[in-house]
Amino acid sequence: MAFDLDRYRERAEGFCEALSREYYLHLAGRKPELEIEPIYAANADLFARDAVGKLRELADGARGARARRRLRYLLQFAFDGHLGMETRREVAELARLEASLEVDGGDGTVPYRAIPIEQANEPGPERRQLLEGGRNRVLAERLNPLHRAALERSHELCRGFGWASYAAAFAELRGIDLEALAAQTRRFVAATETRYADVLNPELRRLGLPELGALRRSDLPRFFRAADLDDLFAADGLIESFRETLAGLGIDLGSQGNVHLDTESRPTKSPRAFCSTPRVPAEVYLVIAPHGGRDDYAALFHEGGHAEHYAHTDPGLCFEFRVLGDNSVTESFAFLLEHLVEDPGWLRRRLGAADPERHVAQARAAKLVLLRRYSAKLSYELELHGEGASLDALPARYEELLGDALRMRWPRESWLADVDPGFYAACYMQAWALETRWRAALVERYGEAWFESPDAGGWLRALWRRGQELDARELLAETVGGELDFAQLADAA
Repeated sequence: MAFDLDRYRERAEGFCEALSREYYLHLAGRKPELEIEPIYAANADLFARDAVGKLRELADGARGARARRRLRYLLQFAFDGHLGMETRREVAELARLEASLEVDGGDGTVPYRAIPIEQANEPGPERRQLLEGGRNRVLAERLNPLHRAALERSHELCRGFGWASYAAAFAELRGIDLEALAAQTRRFVAATETRYADVLNPELRRLGLPELGALRRSDLPRFFRAADLDDLFAADGLIESFRETLAGLGIDLGSQGNVHLDTESRPTKSPRAFCSTPRVPAEVYLVIAPHGGRDDYAALFHEGGHAEHYAHTDPGLCFEFRVLGDNSVTESFAFLLEHLVEDPGWLRRRLGAADPERHVAQARAAKLVLLRRYSAKLSYELELHGEGASLDALPARYEELLGDALRMRWPRESWLADVDPGFYAACYMQAWALETRWRAALVERYGEAWFESPDAGGWLRALWRRGQELDARELLAETVGGELDFAQLADAA
């Protein structure tokens, strides 16, 4: 039977809609169970080996950049689904164990998934480390065997399709030169090496945490939480601050009929803001459970960046360019709005901060930790997923690369749990670099208070309208000009 490409696209979009809606209903607390197995079962043929092979054949033979791009995005969708179907037993068992396992917290048990939250709210360093040790034992004994089985199966499947390695497969599927990107991020780490301690140590001292050299991974949740800064970020001002920020850009959130703001309290609702997109751009959900604190504001503005991007996407674009594509693009817009939560001008104008510099300093230090961590993760994942990788040597290599980048002892037990599927770490790194360029362009055109300019909002809406047809580098070249510049990212860090 001939392969019907148009029918495949239609069914792929229906699958994405059903899956996104199911995640929305579950995470918004509207239904207790996450019932995705029936959705996958009804669409299993989308991810069959024959479908992946045919799409790869079509992508290889496509004429014209636009046609090749559409087919590459569709091929990645199919191959991601194929890996997911082939490893679904391990993934399901991992989810079951993560939801049910507990560790000894010294004064009672703590759910495995709640350990970072418990560490963030724990003032005692020894209990934070006790929780870390329990987490690492669970990883090593119960979870890592499943992680490794899924990883080895994924590597085998990539080779079965003719790719030399998992890394080679996703370099082609994402259209990213992963080796070149890793070289750029290693230069970023080198460029920020001398000032890393100068940026981070004052914030660690302010929070009563050990400085670099004595700092442990178990202390990081406490550092990121920065609860002493919560006074500025009241729960009752969260939604209004976002609404007012959009209004300053000429966007009336209340009149966006395609954006559904879900603020209702429900017992099983996710405590963290998220964006769900069953139909782009016609049906976008921005889900919030306001609690207060800087993390709440950062999460809402990040997810709000996704929501506005998708809500303004041109409805005339094909499915691949509205829903699929290079996620570096949508992440860059999410980071752009999230950055406002650390912008001194925005903090003064929107939240009335008399002394925003302490908030800015903490946010800068936290971001530098994340940037150096993801830089090291990308280099590590290239080794983990490379041709001829010796998996038995990778736990020590993970410990070394992450520990060197962050200047703290890093537990090797996370060598598999700390891996993003499909090199999503590369998307994050490109998005951070791209966000820096968007922000520089906005400041140059509309001033430091660009977030109060309807013209700046118009400029952003024109970018958002393009969906994800172009990848991060192409979109930057066509709009602002130049290339993704990690030196500029380093200067801003």
